[in-house]
Amino acid sequence: MLEKIREGSQGTWAIVILGLVILSFVFAGVGGYVSSSGSAAAEVNGDEISQSTFDRAYENERARLESQFGDAFAALAADSAYLNQFRQSVLDRLIADKLIEQAARELGLRVSNQQVREQILLMPEFQIGGQFNNARFQATLRSVGFQTNTFRDYMRNEMTRQQVARALLGSEFSLPSEASKILQLQQQTRDIQYLTVPYGPFEAGVELTEDDIKDYYQQNLLQFDTQERLSLEYLEVKAEDYLDTVEVTEQELVDLYERSSNDYRSEEQRRVSHILVEFGDDQDSAQAKAQEAADRVNAGEEFAVVAGEMSDDTFSAENGGDLDFFTRGVMDSAFEEAAFALANIGDVSGVVESEFGFHVIKLTDIKAEQVTAFEEVKDDLEQRVKLDKAVEELYIVQGQLAELAFEMPDSLQDVAAATGLSVQATELFVREQAPEAVSNPIVIAQAFSDELIQDRVNSEVITVGENHFMVIRVKEHEPERTKALEEVRDQIVSELTSEKAQEAAKEWTNDLLAQLQAGQDISAGLAEKEIGWQLQAGVTRFGGEVPRAIVDKAFQLSTDAGANQDVVELASGDIGIVQLNNVNASDELPAEQLEAMQQRLGQTRSQSLYASLIESLRADADITVFNL
Repeated sequence: MLEKIREGSQGTWAIVILGLVILSFVFAGVGGYVSSSGSAAAEVNGDEISQSTFDRAYENERARLESQFGDAFAALAADSAYLNQFRQSVLDRLIADKLIEQAARELGLRVSNQQVREQILLMPEFQIGGQFNNARFQATLRSVGFQTNTFRDYMRNEMTRQQVARALLGSEFSLPSEASKILQLQQQTRDIQYLTVPYGPFEAGVELTEDDIKDYYQQNLLQFDTQERLSLEYLEVKAEDYLDTVEVTEQELVDLYERSSNDYRSEEQRRVSHILVEFGDDQDSAQAKAQEAADRVNAGEEFAVVAGEMSDDTFSAENGGDLDFFTRGVMDSAFEEAAFALANIGDVSGVVESEFGFHVIKLTDIKAEQVTAFEEVKDDLEQRVKLDKAVEELYIVQGQLAELAFEMPDSLQDVAAATGLSVQATELFVREQAPEAVSNPIVIAQAFSDELIQDRVNSEVITVGENHFMVIRVKEHEPERTKALEEVRDQIVSELTSEKAQEAAKEWTNDLLAQLQAGQDISAGLAEKEIGWQLQAGVTRFGGEVPRAIVDKAFQLSTDAGANQDVVELASGDIGIVQLNNVNASDELPAEQLEAMQQRLGQTRSQSLYASLIESLRADADITVFNL
């Protein structure tokens, strides 16, 4: 298999996908792959997966799911068994990545500097208006702890590993004849006729004994288990409750405007071009090269020309060294100090040392600081002051709640009277179907805790959200139990009657089919039950108004005599007979549909092959898991 991968890895198919795959790891914070410190979480064929790598991958995957699924994931994460399974899945992915990385290394796969550069240029995280922006590139790298050279090395390693995946994507394919066959089957239609035998009329002939009822009860005890239910009383307080009651003076608005002047001021922006000489192995030689560049510029050569020839920042060098506009706090501190020290547009710095290397900097444009007038932001200031005051009031009440709920644990009424709040209540509910007002994972966990159920005390103050608190207590509780036979007797009689009626209807329908296949006239039987055939031409495999079970059965039948009829159970409980009359081949298949089907088949096979490769590598690997 590895030889096949080597041959396929040099293709260009699907290369754009790689940037997205790689970037999702880097900027989700899984850049920890390059930072191996601390104890090992696992070892794969002698290569460690560090604990810090695992922890960062776990935290970021968890954050991604919390962001995507919100409270639903929080509820799942409250289950320790699920969390253990989740952690294992994260480690399994890291192990799979390590195995693929080792396979790529064994195959001698390589990625050139030009390929790395082209991939970086395509990454949308480094673009403004669809174009690569070097200032954003540098700022983004700093935010995730990379320097330019270490990021390039990281990208090279990741792209080398991804060559294995690309090889598999490019090595699997499907033939046009395969795609055509599947598409023809999918688009085939069938002419059928069917009849439906309702089970309802058969209920009149059902007779049940007491033993039937008792046996059904004993055999289906779990069906009669009730879920634990409870109702709550609660006090709720939010900052927004106090927004309409607080008063704001003009002086308070002015004071906030002056204190928050930075919020209403756009900082001075500077645009510079630079020439970068990275340290390399010889820092003195690098400094000398930077000085040579500065001398050439000072001697009158065009800065852009010198940058194009001498700068190690190849991305900006293509644009004369341009880094676009930036404010203070974005660039390296030494670089920033030198850039903002230049007095006039066109001025050029001397050689400046930063963490990236040696720079020569030219000031090319300035956007002056701008301040938004007080009147333009007055409404915003008023909302901010109101919210601040409302939050102050909220936390006074929250403190009172915490104290009183503890001191008077047996009731919320006195707590409500002392704080000016109103006691609210819910109806009985099960854990999975909480009313919206209390549908919060933390609230539900507290509500169904042993302390609140058994001791019937007030909860502590629960933080439901930002500036949003609750105190709850259990009002009524119904434990999980199995209902007594007498409570469910009517239900059992109904279910048993329906079940036996369906059996009788099926038996009658099977007899009817036997008569039909024997060539007998069944019209009298149909008339007695007021049943008739329904003709349906051009039934498609997917969709339509014909019951799903009828359609599925129709596409299982053959047009051969004796194999074109069958009995089918419908989702409603009714019974049907389906007869296939004709199979209609699909019309000429559009070329674009054939091409799309070929791609889907190839992708499905590629995914299966990739999973098989990982399984094979894992089976032959020496893997030790130290810690989860």
